[in-house]
Amino acid sequence: MKIINSTKNTILAEDAVTASTLWRRMKGLLGEGSLNKGSAMVLKPCNSVHTFFMRFAIDVIFVDDKNCVIKTFTQLKPFRLSPVYYNAAFAIELPFGAVKESATSAGDFLILEE
Repeated sequence: MKIINSTKNTILAEDAVTASTLWRRMKGLLGEGSLNKGSAMVLKPCNSVHTFFMRFAIDVIFVDDKNCVIKTFTQLKPFRLSPVYYNAAFAIELPFGAVKESATSAGDFLILEE
C-alpha cells in the first residue's frame, strides 16, 4: 500500500502493510531490527502505541476516520508509550525521519492506496 500526504503532495510510504487483527496489532514491529525507508505499518484500529521491547525509534502518525492527521510524533524511542487519542481511527508507524521528510503535520489529509 502507498500512503500519500495529499495536503503537502508528499509520499509517506511506498510499501505499507496493514495490521488489522488483534494479534498482528499487538505484535506490530516487535522483534524487527529496523523499519526500512519507504515502509510503514498501519495499525487499524488504533488510538495509542508503545515501543516496549523495540530496538529502534519510529515516527508515528495518528489519523481520524476521515484520514485527517490528528497528531504526529517524531523519534518515539524504545520503551515509550504515546498518549491515547480517542478520536484516532488508526495509527501509522514509520521509520524515524519520515514525518519531517514529508512535512506531515496535524490537519493534513492522507490517501491510502492499495
